[in-house]
Amino acid sequence: MAHCVTLVQLSISCDHLIDKDIGSKSDPLCVLLQDVGGSSWAELGRTERVRNCSNPEFSKTLQIEYHFETVQKLRFGIYDIDNKTPGLGDDDFLGAAECSLGQIVSSRVLTLPLMLKPGKPAGRGTITVRKRPMLAPPCASDLPPSYMTDTPAPQVRCSDYDSDGSHDLIGTFHTSLAQLQAVPAEFECIHPEKQQKKKSYKNSGTICVKTCQVETEYSFLDYVMGGCQINFTVGMDFTGSNGDPSSPDSLHYLSPTGVNEYLTALWCVGSVIQDYDSDKLFPAFGFGAQVPPDWQVSHEFALNFNPSNPHCAGIQGIVDAYRQALPQVRLYGPTNFAPIINHVARFAAQAAHQRTASQYFVLLLLTDGAVTDVEATREAVVRASKLPMSVIIVGVGGADFQAMEQLDADGGPLRTQLGEAAARDIVQFVPFRRFQNATREALAQTVLAEVPTQLVSYFKAQGWAPLKVPPAPAKGPAQTPQV
Repeated sequence: MAHCVTLVQLSISCDHLIDKDIGSKSDPLCVLLQDVGGSSWAELGRTERVRNCSNPEFSKTLQIEYHFETVQKLRFGIYDIDNKTPGLGDDDFLGAAECSLGQIVSSRVLTLPLMLKPGKPAGRGTITVRKRPMLAPPCASDLPPSYMTDTPAPQVRCSDYDSDGSHDLIGTFHTSLAQLQAVPAEFECIHPEKQQKKKSYKNSGTICVKTCQVETEYSFLDYVMGGCQINFTVGMDFTGSNGDPSSPDSLHYLSPTGVNEYLTALWCVGSVIQDYDSDKLFPAFGFGAQVPPDWQVSHEFALNFNPSNPHCAGIQGIVDAYRQALPQVRLYGPTNFAPIINHVARFAAQAAHQRTASQYFVLLLLTDGAVTDVEATREAVVRASKLPMSVIIVGVGGADFQAMEQLDADGGPLRTQLGEAAARDIVQFVPFRRFQNATREALAQTVLAEVPTQLVSYFKAQGWAPLKVPPAPAKGPAQTPQV
């Protein structure tokens, strides 16, 4: 089955555009481009031209596919159109602004200054982008062209349950949402073969519908556009198995360019997540090291050595704190995940007490080996599964990560030693070196693929709608009748 696409509709307006025409104002048009790599940009669409206007509100909207797990870098270019040719080479450039689609969807309204080139503003010119979700046709590539007009009324099947799966058909009936909503309603259950064989056959029973409720199925984008903040926390492995950081063989060794597997993985994931946190302040911790001044082993020390305020300014702030902390600690052990998971879970529990879809927490653990406190970690994950929280584990180096796969629990719910099952799957594990020959985007896509589903499943289970319900998509919200 094809992947169903989420579309975002963008409305564009500008203010205080510079005037290029003599004796009149400019005739602006907006062109939307997307970074496709290699310093190349692909045009996604353009608005109409607005004549003689310095503060245009373009009526034509622009659409773009939305993918949470990738950084979708966009460029809005404004041009003064003086001819009817599609090319822009002969038209005056009025300025441009760049941002990510993540910034747009996570902002109520995004206003950016227009630039003629880096460091040179286009006067007082600004561009404002407003967004609205859209619904693509449901897996449209799998549907025949006649789907919208020739779809038959839904069929309801009633069967006699068998544990081996060979359920015996009792009968069926066709209905519609309108009929289901006209409660109380009754439908005759008809078995087609019996109806053909027996002239005296009437039905195989009657189905009575006493209540029917239509529930809106909110998407990840609905929650983000509604104001949900994604709080990002990082935990980094400082155990002795990483090797002496001064040795080129160490996983913590900083190459002449200042990077290693830990920082590469951090940038891959963090560059996506950071767009969904308004203050861009991220708690960052280390575990498994002896820390000054008493040189006791700590499993949740602040990378900036400020336990009362472990927040770092942006992903670059985490990188800077890591580089400064590395020579100040002694790599030791063991590899304990539970303390940091429990740390984040405490904040997630406080957010849950608000009983609103206002915050969700994502913990990124970067480690070089198997977890030592297995049972404590299992218990921490099971407890966290009841909270607005996800855990991403990236394994760096070439160790055997089989134990990590168990935490991922793709084969069934994770359980504690006493048998308590996780409320939902919140762990995603990915070995970094599986992607060493792939692009950074490929790692981020795999690592973050499950976060939207995990966020939606939690808020849906709690019955919490987005804080601010977005405007209805152009083709109406996805709705499922509950009988």
